[in-house]
Amino acid sequence: MATYSSFFYGTLMHPKILKRVIGNDGSHLQIAPAILFEHTRHKVKNADYPGLLPIAIGQKLLDRELAAEERCVRGTLITGLTARDMNFLDYFEGPQYTRRNVQVHPLEPLVDISCYGVDDASFVPVSPPPVPPTSEMPLPIAAQTYIFNDAGDLSAELWSFDDFVKNNAWKWYGAAADENQEITEVDRRRAVGAPSPVEVDTVELRA
Repeated sequence: MATYSSFFYGTLMHPKILKRVIGNDGSHLQIAPAILFEHTRHKVKNADYPGLLPIAIGQKLLDRELAAEERCVRGTLITGLTARDMNFLDYFEGPQYTRRNVQVHPLEPLVDISCYGVDDASFVPVSPPPVPPTSEMPLPIAAQTYIFNDAGDLSAELWSFDDFVKNNAWKWYGAAADENQEITEVDRRRAVGAPSPVEVDTVELRA
């Protein structure tokens, strides 16, 4: 069966939220922290989640010179996703995003998602090491990610996963998710078999 690799940089970095969206325990998935270069991650206006932009658009929105850490996005690489998983992820992301092919650098070996930790705090490095030069990074892996379509809906402020975990993650899994429209919409589409609202910009990658 064909499988997919994806780079997640927002709410779906949290394994509990990822499992809630795809509707299974993720036992078939592997995960590793990873970096995507030459992109920026911004707050979506009036939302908990972020949007990802290519560096040229992101820097124009920020209107300043960016530090090395700001010219890349730290996230998670997930491998082993099924076509069914991807369909539910497309439901979740919605028409604000386009799914595109990217090259990401894993920072650690892939491990089963069940080994990735159960405490929210374990998902965020307290003091991540500086971003090494690209020449010193592990070889990149082909994956797909969701690029935000309308920069006008993004804030000129970079999004923090640490802040999300501390202040808003609880709304996106467990009992609280039953009141979250972004999550319940995935449930509704899953029940009726609605088509994906996400445009896929290039030929899909299969691992």
